[in-house]
Amino acid sequence: MLIPSIDLMGGRIVQLVRGEKLRLAFDDFEYWIERFSRYPLVQLIDLDAAMRQGDNSALVEQLAKRLPCQVGGGIASIERARQVLHAGARRVIIGSALFSAEGKVNTDFAANLAQGIGAHHIVAGIDTRNGRIAVKGWKEQVALTPDEAIPQLEPHAAAFLYTHVDGEGMMQGFPMEAAARLRKLTERQLIVAGGIRSRQEVDALDALGADAVVGMAVYTDLLAV
Repeated sequence: MLIPSIDLMGGRIVQLVRGEKLRLAFDDFEYWIERFSRYPLVQLIDLDAAMRQGDNSALVEQLAKRLPCQVGGGIASIERARQVLHAGARRVIIGSALFSAEGKVNTDFAANLAQGIGAHHIVAGIDTRNGRIAVKGWKEQVALTPDEAIPQLEPHAAAFLYTHVDGEGMMQGFPMEAAARLRKLTERQLIVAGGIRSRQEVDALDALGADAVVGMAVYTDLLAV
């Protein structure tokens, strides 16, 4: 399954390279809502909230009411997760809040969150730079690998979102060997992102049992939606 992505920063839809360099920005929300409306799931990320530099809450609420979204970016409490779900999101993506600065999985928070909103509403975000989990808008890393984290989070989430930050926005392809390895780590839905550039790649990931989040390739019309 192809999952189009909408990343929000400064009130616009944007595409960044490796989470740092702004490559594209759009203000024409209606155009993209129309293009994405036929998909069963859209990924909506508030980058400002993820980077702790403000938020786009009003836009998130507007989009979540009109598109079937899983929403992430700075969601670090049960209260905020409930707000996002109440606004219309199908699921929430929880990333940084699942990990401590000491390099441990915050299983108590994950369990409490699952109890509070239901594990079926939770997508655990596993973002990596150079093989280590990246947090706080990918600005920091913790001493954990996906292989260590995923089994501990398995009971508390309906899905895992793995973002290969090293390839994000580069359109150089997603590492298939990583998808195959991750698929063996969990029985939950596996969603991958970072560098995906073609329909053939989406199909190859589907054959491995992984769904594909696509951003830059869609916004540059390399991959038609």
